[in-house]
Amino acid sequence: MRTAILWFRRDLRLADNPALQHALSGYERVIPLYIHAPEESASWQPGAASCWWLHHSLTALDGSLREHGSRLVLRHGPSLAALLHLIRESRAQAVFWNRQYEPAHLARDQAIQQALRTQGMVTEGFNASLLFEPWQIAKENGEPYRVFTPYWKTCQQRGLPHAVAEPLATLPPVPRTLGSEKLAAFTLLPRIPWDTGLAAMWQPGEAGAQELLDHFLHEALAHYSEARDFPAEPGTSRLSPALHFGEIGPRQIVSAVEQFTAAHRQPGLLAGAEAWLRQIAWREFTHSVLHHFPHTSEAPFDPRFEHFAWEMHYEPALAAWQRGKTGIPIVDAGMRELWHTGWMHNRVRMIVASLLSKNLLIPWQEGARWFWDTLVDADLANNSFGWQWVAGSGNDAAPYFRIFNPVLQGEKFDPKGRYVRRWLPELKALPDRYLHKPWEAPTNVLHEAGIRLGRHTPEPVVNLAGSRARALERFGQIRGRKGE
Repeated sequence: MRTAILWFRRDLRLADNPALQHALSGYERVIPLYIHAPEESASWQPGAASCWWLHHSLTALDGSLREHGSRLVLRHGPSLAALLHLIRESRAQAVFWNRQYEPAHLARDQAIQQALRTQGMVTEGFNASLLFEPWQIAKENGEPYRVFTPYWKTCQQRGLPHAVAEPLATLPPVPRTLGSEKLAAFTLLPRIPWDTGLAAMWQPGEAGAQELLDHFLHEALAHYSEARDFPAEPGTSRLSPALHFGEIGPRQIVSAVEQFTAAHRQPGLLAGAEAWLRQIAWREFTHSVLHHFPHTSEAPFDPRFEHFAWEMHYEPALAAWQRGKTGIPIVDAGMRELWHTGWMHNRVRMIVASLLSKNLLIPWQEGARWFWDTLVDADLANNSFGWQWVAGSGNDAAPYFRIFNPVLQGEKFDPKGRYVRRWLPELKALPDRYLHKPWEAPTNVLHEAGIRLGRHTPEPVVNLAGSRARALERFGQIRGRKGE
C-alpha cells in the first residue's frame, strides 16, 4: 500500500493544507505525525506561553483527525531519527510537510530532505503559512524589499492568493500497530498553574480560529480602521496565535474577506478590509526580512546600533517593566494583560517597547526575549521586526527620534481609561484627568481615590522628559557613523 507520512509542524489544521492535499492525492495511506524537537529551533525554543498553546492545539488537531477517521502520531525528536523510525515501521515511501521559514528550520529541513532522498524517499515541502514565500516578492533587480510600502504594492499587483482547498470528508485510518507517545510526555503545560487567564480567553485549534474569524468579520471588520488602535475596544481579530500555529492560513483569510465584502454593503467595510489585509501583508514582509537578513533576530539591521550606548546595569528597571510595576499606567496595564492572557494589544506593544528601549535604554533584545516567552503568538519574524522597528534599529523602522510618550498615548487611545482600569483596578477611582499620570494628581485627589504613590501604585521608574532627552543624545552619538 502506497503510504505517505504527513509531518505536521506549524500547520495545525486540515483545511487548506497543501501538504495534506498532496499526500491524499497520491497515496492510499497517510500517517499524520508531529515530532516534538524544540532544540531544533536553536536559541529560539518555544516559550512557556507558546508551549501552552501548542499543547491545546495538538489536542484539537488530534480530535479533528479522529473525527475524519484518522489520528495524530506523536514522537520525540530529533526529527530525522523520528522520521526514519516511523518510515521503517510504516514502510512509507514519502514524507511531505509545509515549510517553516526561520533560518534554523530551513537548514534542518534541507538536511532532512537530503538525507531522506539518499534513501530513495519522495519528499516535498509546500507553502501553507504565507501568501507569498519570502523569495517570491522582490525588486526588479532581484534584491529583497527593505521598505514595506513598495513591497505591499508589488503584492497587490501580483494579486493576493485566495484559493482554498475543498474541505475533507474522510481520511484513511492509521494502522493500530503504529504507536504514539502521550502528549503529556512533551511537558508543554506549566507545572505551576499560572495559565488560568489563558484558558479563559483562548480556544486553541482550527475550530477556535474559524470562530474568531467569523466573529471579527461580522462584528469588527467595518470599524477596524478606526477601532484597531484602541486597546479597550474589541477592534482586532486576535488571530495572530492561530496564524502562527497554522490553525488558519492567510489564503483562508483573504478568501473570507473577499466573500464577506462581496456579500455585505456596510459603511466602512471596504476600508476596514483593506486596512486588515495590509496588516496581513506586514506579517508577510517580516518573514521576508528575516529570510533575507537572518541575523536580525539577534542583531540590529542598522549596523550603527552595534555601537549604541545602552544602559549597563538595568536589571531593576527591566524587572519593574516585566512585572508591570513601572508606575506608568498604560505600560503596566499592557504588561499585566500580557502576563494574564499571553497577548497584548498591538498599540500597547509599541508603547511598552518604546519605554523599554528608549526611555529606559535597555537593549531591545531583552524585550524581544520577554515577549518570546510570554506571548501566545510569539513569532520570530514578527517579534524581531517589531522590536527593531520601535527601537529604531531595523529596516523601515520608526525614526530614531520617535519616542512614544506613554501619557499622551494613553490619553489618546484610552481616553476613558477603560483599558487601564481593567488591568490596574487599584487606579479605578482616579479621575480620567490623572489616570495616565497619577504622579501629577494633587494629594487630596489621590486621597479621595484611596491611592498612595509608592504604596498602591509605584512611583514612575523613569522621568519621561529627562529620559527622552537622554535617548536623543545617545542616538545622536551614532548618527554620523558609517551606514547612515
